[in-house]
Amino acid sequence: MAKADPNRVLRLLPLVAGGMGGTLLLLNRLLTPGLTESQARSDVMGVILSALLILTGLLWQRVQPIPPEAVVLEGEEGFDLATDLPEAVKTELAWASHLLLTNTVTRSVVVYYQGRVLLRRGILGPTAVVEPGPILKRVLETGKAVYLVNLKIYPGRVEFTYLPSNTQGVICQPLGHQGVLILAANAPRSYTKQDEAWVEGIADKLSYSLSATAAETSESAPTQESQPPSPLSNR
Repeated sequence: MAKADPNRVLRLLPLVAGGMGGTLLLLNRLLTPGLTESQARSDVMGVILSALLILTGLLWQRVQPIPPEAVVLEGEEGFDLATDLPEAVKTELAWASHLLLTNTVTRSVVVYYQGRVLLRRGILGPTAVVEPGPILKRVLETGKAVYLVNLKIYPGRVEFTYLPSNTQGVICQPLGHQGVLILAANAPRSYTKQDEAWVEGIADKLSYSLSATAAETSESAPTQESQPPSPLSNR
């Protein structure tokens, strides 16, 4: 359900009053056959007051902007975490997703790394499979974040089948060139610059931990040892 702005009427009052005042002054000037000096001075004061009211209304629109309309995302709440990860990485992913869900407008978190989903948390989408589309591929190739401020106006939204169907905004934050941190919001234009900077910092930390774990796993993998020569072989 969208939330209505309780201050909408109050913020429009100066604009309405200033517009009506200016219109009435103009009609009064046009319908007055003879204009005295006192009427001229009154008209000047009236125009100034109307202009101030209109300016106040415009400033209120900028200082107190209409908050974006939030919706309830469709889907069930859940927490899926890859079971084969080291405990330290599991803990870091859990804390990072918890912070994002409780301190930002994020309602769904997906961590995609090295071709598989490591974490899904929050309101889960209809599918757990992430098939990288053009947007996700661009993030992986360029290593630059993509913020879709109002998902419904982007044709590329069809690739986000793993997010709730009525997701309003999406941030795709790269985890190096190996993965992407995908955040879904329940309101358009809802992430601030500070939020984006914070998401980038969390992604950098996750990227470092995941890459370090991948390197350790690669080093600890058994290598094929050279076999001693057979005693039956020719010397």
